[in-house]
Amino acid sequence: MKIKRFFAEDIRQAMRMVKEELGADAVIMSNKSVDGGVEIVAARDFDEQLIQSKLQKQTAEQQSSAQSNRFPTDSGTSAIFGRPETKKVNLPDFEAEKNRLHVLSSPRKQSADGFVAEHPPVKSYRLPADGGTSNISNSRSNRFPTDHDTSTAPGGRRNVDQYVGYAEKVHLRGNLETVSAKAAKPVVSAVKERPAPIAKTAEKQASLADNLLMEMSKELKSLRSAMDSKLSSVSWGAVTQANPVRADLLQRLAGMSISRKLSVKIANRFNNHTDSELVFNQAQELLAKVLPIAHDDLLQHGGIAALVGPTGVGKTTTIAKLAAKFILKHGPRQVALITTDNYRIGAHEQLNTYGRILDIPVRVASSAAELRTLINGFSDKRLILIDTAGMSQRDMKLVEQINTLQQSGLDIKSYLVMSAATEYKAMNEIIKAFHIFEPQASILTKLDEAVTVGSAISSIIEHNLPLAFIADGQQVPEDMHSACARTLVAQCAAELDEESDYNDAYNEAWVAQGYA
Repeated sequence: MKIKRFFAEDIRQAMRMVKEELGADAVIMSNKSVDGGVEIVAARDFDEQLIQSKLQKQTAEQQSSAQSNRFPTDSGTSAIFGRPETKKVNLPDFEAEKNRLHVLSSPRKQSADGFVAEHPPVKSYRLPADGGTSNISNSRSNRFPTDHDTSTAPGGRRNVDQYVGYAEKVHLRGNLETVSAKAAKPVVSAVKERPAPIAKTAEKQASLADNLLMEMSKELKSLRSAMDSKLSSVSWGAVTQANPVRADLLQRLAGMSISRKLSVKIANRFNNHTDSELVFNQAQELLAKVLPIAHDDLLQHGGIAALVGPTGVGKTTTIAKLAAKFILKHGPRQVALITTDNYRIGAHEQLNTYGRILDIPVRVASSAAELRTLINGFSDKRLILIDTAGMSQRDMKLVEQINTLQQSGLDIKSYLVMSAATEYKAMNEIIKAFHIFEPQASILTKLDEAVTVGSAISSIIEHNLPLAFIADGQQVPEDMHSACARTLVAQCAAELDEESDYNDAYNEAWVAQGYA
């Protein structure tokens, strides 16, 4: 008997090699999947009845030893079945060979790496001499027999071509089960185990993209600034040569921190003048004329006044100054103080301190009803001052303060308190935010702390908000004054030191943008 192993890329090529090498009477003993393809062990001149009779005489000890060696080598098969070149068949260990064939014919268990390889039952499939053409059916069921199909060709042997179809089916089915078994687990584990790195990678890429956009934006702004500077210098030189008086006036107004919009309007009034000093003096007169002043009679006749404004502008101190000035004229029995500040810890203490010093009553109102009750209770007072909670112009609690005042149903005058040290854009934002209080006038505080009052003057003029009082110190009541337009403009012009290079203060981009 001759036994030989065959290796090929697929089962069809392997069976073709068996047929060419061993002939149509070859017996397929085993087949399995290996790296690079499939392996088939085939034999020729195989006597099934002789082997079956010998296999029944082996012991159980040989069975256990045979199972440890599941895949027989060429030397092992030669020892069992004898050398191919000898005519005499020597079968020393039939029971062990039976167990090996049983193991090879049964489906293999799943290996550690998840692959499954199945082997068809090893039977004595002999190929007929005629090549098996007489036994091949035209139906697909004969070409691909099921696992339970035990029918054989005449002589008890199965045709090679028929076995090729069967083996291919088993091989493909094993591959499908292997692929499905391996594909299901790694995908799930990858989804469960690796979402965090993927998310971190995406987040990192998004962060890098944002940083890149920010850098590009900075570079574009820098480039634009450089271009504006070049254009401004060229345009400014042309304007200086064409109209030096206008250029000098714009420089001085910019040095006073007057807004760009207001400076251009004033400069447009003096296009045909040739004397720079005269033009500047007339510009100051024009500023004083357009600055709205509230000729307020609060300190003369009294009334109900509520001071509103952002945090830190000095509302409580301003109330104390107004109360002290009124007391100096009308006596302490004519003044009462009310606070609606229920947000800050110890907010009432400062007002209570002023009340004790001035010998006037101080009350707290937490709602519109309480405020109405307190005001009605002070009907004998000529001046009632209401201190509200200081908050940012962006604070939503501002609405609560508005409701408290408006729902009281009383004639309450609102005064917007602002700090002169506030920048131009911030002051515009404050005026817009507190416009819903419908302030009758404004009070400008901390003039002693402001570098310049030009920004405050510009905002008040542009929003047409009358100015009633100014405060330039902490002393009560000496540092409280009625507003005077000429005094404020003169103070603003005095801040423009003639020895300083106010040309640097002028933003030459005005000219480049067409304002000049």
